[in-house]
Amino acid sequence: MSNLSIADIRTDYKRAELTEADVDADPIVQFGRWFDDAIKADVLEPNAMCLATATPDAYPSARIVLLKAVDERGFVFFTDYRSRKGQELADNPHASLCFFWAELERQVRIAGAVQRVSRADSDQYFHSRPVTSQLGAFTSHQSSVLSSRDALEREVANNQQRFADTAVPLPDHWGGFRVVPEELEFWQGRRSRLHDRICFRREVGVWVRRRLSP
Repeated sequence: MSNLSIADIRTDYKRAELTEADVDADPIVQFGRWFDDAIKADVLEPNAMCLATATPDAYPSARIVLLKAVDERGFVFFTDYRSRKGQELADNPHASLCFFWAELERQVRIAGAVQRVSRADSDQYFHSRPVTSQLGAFTSHQSSVLSSRDALEREVANNQQRFADTAVPLPDHWGGFRVVPEELEFWQGRRSRLHDRICFRREVGVWVRRRLSP
């Protein structure tokens, strides 16, 4: 590791501010605005988000996944249902998401219940992917122990031959999840760690907006 002390690493954020007048009354619309800003700023993989799940006894785990759709119903990603996150979401269908766009000094946190998307939606997305990605999803038993990398690549090659003249079918074990937001927080970095935080929480079907202390 570098000789620089980890405790001495710091950045004073100063690009922008976030006022109540800046924020749309609909947090999904506001997310769309910030997401568009991230694309315009050439953020590397602006749809990358940290997904946090937990077991029924509250043991957490987190990993980066990719957002593949968002609308008023929620935030969608796709995965192997047999994976660790898939099993945890089956047993405890609640999750938290976090986007961090360092180039804009912005963060968005989202929390809510989780539901599977329809089989038709999963099939449509699956077959929009490159064939190599389809073969990977068909072959891999995500989060299970592998005997070797070679074993995985041999199985992918076998399936490539198997489906050489036909479409790769959507596996029963693969599909989408939708995080239905109950809370969204928009965070804008500010000087001296006095960050702007505007939080929306759904209360009796209505989004209520509050400013939080940094």
